[in-house]
Amino acid sequence: MTTQVASLPPSAASPDRLVRLVASGAVIVTILYLILYGLYALWEPSALTAYTFGSLVNNTAPLAIAAAGETLVILARGFDLSVAGVISLTNVVMASYPVDGPGGALLSLMLCMAAGGTVGAANGYLVAVLRLQTIAATLGTMIICQGLSLVILDAPGGVVSDFVADTLTDTLFGFVPVSGLIVAAVVGAWLMLRRTDLGVALYTIGTDEAAAALSGVRVARTRFLAFVAAGMVYGIAGFMLTAQTATGNPNSGSPFLMLTFAAVALGGTSLSGGRGGLVGSIMGAALLMLLQKVLFSGGVSSFYTGIFQGAVLVLAIVFSRALTHLLERSRA
Repeated sequence: MTTQVASLPPSAASPDRLVRLVASGAVIVTILYLILYGLYALWEPSALTAYTFGSLVNNTAPLAIAAAGETLVILARGFDLSVAGVISLTNVVMASYPVDGPGGALLSLMLCMAAGGTVGAANGYLVAVLRLQTIAATLGTMIICQGLSLVILDAPGGVVSDFVADTLTDTLFGFVPVSGLIVAAVVGAWLMLRRTDLGVALYTIGTDEAAAALSGVRVARTRFLAFVAAGMVYGIAGFMLTAQTATGNPNSGSPFLMLTFAAVALGGTSLSGGRGGLVGSIMGAALLMLLQKVLFSGGVSSFYTGIFQGAVLVLAIVFSRALTHLLERSRA
């Protein structure tokens, strides 16, 4: 949704800046989220309690983090289907080899990130070095990860550490969800990365790969690191999903595949690369999860959830493009 908006010069007049701000994907999806939450509170009065809000954040965290990782690859003009495989793999590893206590949780997190980073490195090598198509390469690694997941745990089950299941879905001071803090940590890491040479290179490659190479950007290295970083973030998503479900499932990552791309697009990141950001993707994921709650509270069958999610995605993109078109006409 921010594709055209981001290309406008920063010297735009004040009304133009206001339209640019409103038309940005992150702002639109945030406005939609607030409206939808108001509707949720109308149908479900407990929505305004800390407990319900904390539960919603817990449900949102895995998808939000997965969408954040996917955004890193898409910004560099790529696609990563391995997100579903990494989430499944890390989920079954945690359920098959539980380690209790704070130290065990940290060890599990490091293991999940290492597994995701390894898959990401494989993706990066196939795409950046061997120059395979991103969809084909990441589809292959996704299938491998799904197969490994079935080898490790051939049916739903396993045991998850009590510390992971209880603490990571709990709240601090009675109203701050721990899972929300982990999502905030991912956002903080992104805000720091964005200001580095690597962060700038992601946008440069996504905008024009040939021009980026001519200007000295190391395209292959940047794309490789994008896949590695994304894989590590997927590992965190699998870690958080395990905490939320408190069980293992070799197919647990499958529902995340399409929802991750939907969250990225809904959050305003251009699927052709070069424009957008993680914050919009996280808000896109939050909106998709909230929509499920609203539909359930409104008595709508879960069979219609996908239809409504797709409709919201299309409407948000159309609204953003309409605002951008108006802005461009006013500047002509």
